[in-house]
Amino acid sequence: MQQIFNFIIRNSNRLLFLLLLGISLGLTIQSHSFHRSRVINSANFLSGGVYEKINHVNEYLNLRAENDELVLENARLKSLLFNKEDTTKLPLPDTIKGVKPADIIVSKVIHNTYSTHENFITLNSGANEGVKPDMGVINSLGIVGIVDNTSPRYSTVISILNMKSQINAKLKKSNHFGSLTWDGVSTGFVQLKDVPRLASVRKGDTIVTGGQSVIFPEGINIGTVETIYQEKQTSFYVIKVKLFNDMTNLGHVYIIKSKDREELINLEKKEKDE
Repeated sequence: MQQIFNFIIRNSNRLLFLLLLGISLGLTIQSHSFHRSRVINSANFLSGGVYEKINHVNEYLNLRAENDELVLENARLKSLLFNKEDTTKLPLPDTIKGVKPADIIVSKVIHNTYSTHENFITLNSGANEGVKPDMGVINSLGIVGIVDNTSPRYSTVISILNMKSQINAKLKKSNHFGSLTWDGVSTGFVQLKDVPRLASVRKGDTIVTGGQSVIFPEGINIGTVETIYQEKQTSFYVIKVKLFNDMTNLGHVYIIKSKDREELINLEKKEKDE
């Protein structure tokens, strides 16, 4: 212990300099959007490389689970090819309404957090492949999240298991809309809020994306109704939704390009300027 104190005393000037340097850099990054953007992109690049190396090891250890997932997806594809009914009723990239194969970027999850209140996912695709912020991310089972930041080769995604995430969703059978959020409790459930009490809803009903935004096409599966609550002093339901996806075990995903997004942003910007 005495040696530690002696080291601090001997190097007090250097340690004070490093502390002040860190504080000044932090203040500069927080107060200037350009510097903050550069730091985020650099962090994405560095952390993406590390996560990719770790993912290579995890992939080797989880080959059996990956093969099982591929077998199930191939079965669904074959059922579509032979015009047989797909009993899973789960979306595939080739069957997304209004989305062409050219508008889909195939990527792979190389890092996934699910134990905090604000979880993020890192993908091994970035700006070089055409990935941009606010693109929707799905897999063969349903929605995964929304692209947040990109670097040339990697991108980070706001997971649906993020308490700041809000996604437009609806009851598939009645088209009553609500806002999909997460309460930070369970990785297997999210909540659909602001659903009118006039809506006819039962346990087991399917919840899908609403299509009232340019991020996700309409009709992408999310999960099924587990429990229905009534908010006190309001005319709305809160619905507990059991996810189709196992958000703790993600492999390949599909990033959806939205050609309408740029048009909508330019139109809204023009409206604000006028």
